Amino acid sequence: MTSGDVTNGDVTSGGVLPREERFVLAVDLGTGGPKVGLVSVVGRVAWQDHIPVETTWIDGGGAVQDAGEWWQIIVDATRRAMAEGVVGPEQVVAVSVTGQWASTVPVDAEGNPVGDCVMWMDTRGGPHARKAVGGAAAGYSPVAAATWLRRSAAPPSTAGDDSLGHMLHLEKDQPIVAKAARWYLEPVDYLSMRFTGVAAASPGSMTAAWLTDTRQPDIRDYDPVLVRRSGVNAAKLPPLRPTCSVIGAVRPGVAAELGISAAARVVTGTLDLHSAAVGSGAVLDYEPHMVISTTSWISCPVEKKKTDLIRQLATVPGLTPDRYLLVNNQDTAGRCLEWLRDNIVAPDDGLLAGGERAGYEAMVDLATRVPAGSGNVIFTPWLTGERTPIADRHARGGFHNLSLSTQRGHLVRAVLEGVAYNSRWLLGAAEKFTERRLEPIRLIGGGAQADLWCQIMADVLDRRIERVAQPLHANLRGAAIFAGIALGDVRAEEVRSLVDVDRVFSPDPANRAVYDRLFAEFPKLYKAQKGMYARLNRSR
Repeated sequence: MTSGDVTNGDVTSGGVLPREERFVLAVDLGTGGPKVGLVSVVGRVAWQDHIPVETTWIDGGGAVQDAGEWWQIIVDATRRAMAEGVVGPEQVVAVSVTGQWASTVPVDAEGNPVGDCVMWMDTRGGPHARKAVGGAAAGYSPVAAATWLRRSAAPPSTAGDDSLGHMLHLEKDQPIVAKAARWYLEPVDYLSMRFTGVAAASPGSMTAAWLTDTRQPDIRDYDPVLVRRSGVNAAKLPPLRPTCSVIGAVRPGVAAELGISAAARVVTGTLDLHSAAVGSGAVLDYEPHMVISTTSWISCPVEKKKTDLIRQLATVPGLTPDRYLLVNNQDTAGRCLEWLRDNIVAPDDGLLAGGERAGYEAMVDLATRVPAGSGNVIFTPWLTGERTPIADRHARGGFHNLSLSTQRGHLVRAVLEGVAYNSRWLLGAAEKFTERRLEPIRLIGGGAQADLWCQIMADVLDRRIERVAQPLHANLRGAAIFAGIALGDVRAEEVRSLVDVDRVFSPDPANRAVYDRLFAEFPKLYKAQKGMYARLNRSR
């Protein structure tokens, strides 16, 4: 896992600045808005800020954001950072963008948006995706499913909530935008183009388009069979560059506007999955990491292409052209705690006058007063459906086994435990997929900031959990170290040692029996209620 001119790890390839003084303008574009940071190539966060943005929901399954707003936020944040003098302009040697994926930004030849970003939750392309790949075999045409499974990681979503569905939606339903669009770009590739003026993607960033043959890790172009079967406009697909390579230098005008060096080089954009692996220090084969953020997943690098269609696990192009990453996703994790706060514990709906809204720390503190098992209350966290290890867009969440003795603390702890039960369900599938026990697990994300949630994860999963220091900044750190690898300043073998662990959580044997008993009921709740979910939530 090396690119560029490899150094001895102590000085830069240019021999000017020690690598500890070489910084990356790192951007982590989450669904909730960009995080912008100045992070050294060895992972030290010197400055960071997060600026929220809103998603606009449109009748008929639409969800969009203003990609132009992202860029202006990033420009303003970078100017503030450089004005504070935390690092000098000459110290910014690279730009690295990571973030959300399976979203699509239509841009002109200069990289300017000609329409809204079609977000990963947007399902308006569903009818077109079903026409391309749909059928009677679990929703797919047997021929289409076999073709995609053989060549790529998985078939496209028949719901239309991926890049292929978005591109079809733009071409078929928004002809004015489609006519103005020169390229359809993933968000990370759009931002990279704003920095460089170059339209470029990587096999990793284009994962959710499902248009590359991943049987050969060193992917150089889109697969003509998949492109033809998909019906997308091949002329609007960005050229592919090798993962973990340099796209080009920052445009002089952009560098001047930002206050950084025009010599800074922009590396290929990464999915949040990839930057999370690097930012957790889990970059070698079968080193697992786990994220508790808005969503949640468990991943690790693997050697070979593989797909488990039943449990919805697959491999996608990895951190470098010779490796893959395990991919899966659980749609609502930290989002469940947010939902509980905003709608149940402390809603801002005028019913209760006065007082401040409860914060997450206060909620977690309330949960610490409740014994493990939450008084036998079980929460199922499928608030927007689920992807792994069951693919069911109709599934919904709920509290089960409530009684008159159930209090708010029980509900809060039940949410923390319910997300952990869901993760245990996923871990079982992941370990079958990799054919080995995955331990220790590096933990990152906003949810990892709560000691109680980390301990619950260790207890429920029965695995040793290593919480990464500053877990909320792991993706910024990962983007920066990724750039360090691309520039030749960092070797893969040393990444784990560059990422500090601030605490290790070991399973508490005293809680083993109660969590085993409650988890045994968890998948049964889904099996018993999946018919009801379909009846109540299918589109009419």
